Amino acid sequence: MENLDIFDGHNDSILFMSDYSADGRDFLDRSERGHLDLPRAREGRMVGGLFAVSAHPEIEPKDDLTITDEGYEVRYADALSPEHARLQIDGQVSAVKALIERAQGQIRLTTSADDIRAAIDVSALAIVLHMEGAEAIDDLSMCYLDTLYDRGLRSLGLVWSRPNAFGYGVPFAYPRSPDTGPGLTDAGKRLVKRCNALGIMIDVSHLNERGFWDVAALSVAPLVATHACAHTVCRSTRNLTDRQLDAIRDTDGVIGLNLAVNDVRPDANLDDDTPLEVVIRHIEYLVRRVGIDSVALGSDFDGAVMPREIRDASGLPRLIEAMRRAGFNETDLRKFALDNWLRVFGLTWKDR
Repeated sequence: MENLDIFDGHNDSILFMSDYSADGRDFLDRSERGHLDLPRAREGRMVGGLFAVSAHPEIEPKDDLTITDEGYEVRYADALSPEHARLQIDGQVSAVKALIERAQGQIRLTTSADDIRAAIDVSALAIVLHMEGAEAIDDLSMCYLDTLYDRGLRSLGLVWSRPNAFGYGVPFAYPRSPDTGPGLTDAGKRLVKRCNALGIMIDVSHLNERGFWDVAALSVAPLVATHACAHTVCRSTRNLTDRQLDAIRDTDGVIGLNLAVNDVRPDANLDDDTPLEVVIRHIEYLVRRVGIDSVALGSDFDGAVMPREIRDASGLPRLIEAMRRAGFNETDLRKFALDNWLRVFGLTWKDR
């Protein structure tokens, strides 16, 4: 049995890098904090991933969690101003560039599937820039999107779990449908078309169901959810209905399995004592529904609670080995670990 290279569809590690945050951790050194750094990526055979930049309020809302008889609800976060968001995004992109320079060839910014393969060939970690939530983009000229593209952005989530000028994110809630409000705004529809023209992958994670169907109707690229799970298994608003999963499959798209325990577990409990068997059953459901060609990994490292048996990036081989024990063959595992992401990138990104 071979040791597989693993590409991860989503992490929030940029927010915790010392190059961005004064109290952050050095990504080049192994840490026991958080989930991801270069040494732990190497231990887990993680060869690359979509690294998210994202904007946050100056003051996070308090008392936003409500426990219900059946589950929980989290109040929408407030919308952010583009100016406030742009300052943070600029700082995070600059931090990635500073990290890559410090890494002296150990990390590469990649903008094509061939770039990723070339990084793997020289044992460099392949970073693909992703933006989670489009608040920083001006909704009229959208010129900042072109600026980000020139700086390496190749993947964009239109929303996080709050409204913005382009659409409506799902509030975190369980048990509840992802059909939580209106679809894309007119600006959101223009943004989809602009991303298609540039060759920026559109991520439907965090988007409510009506917004999802608006993207499906407009986009000429494969539908992709970089980090999501199946609503039939766990009735979280963050998860995708069977119809949504089918639509992603029918466009040759990909669902990146989100390892967040509250989206994987049928009971949505925020409990890291979540056995790997629970994760495997969720993967098996996705594969039965859409086929192995449409399922990959989208961990949400540094953005969610991980199953204890995986813990962090160094534990990814334990997930792969559990899939082997469950009957996935080597071809299936290669698709899940790397090949499905490379395929969808090749179908989406454009030379410019």
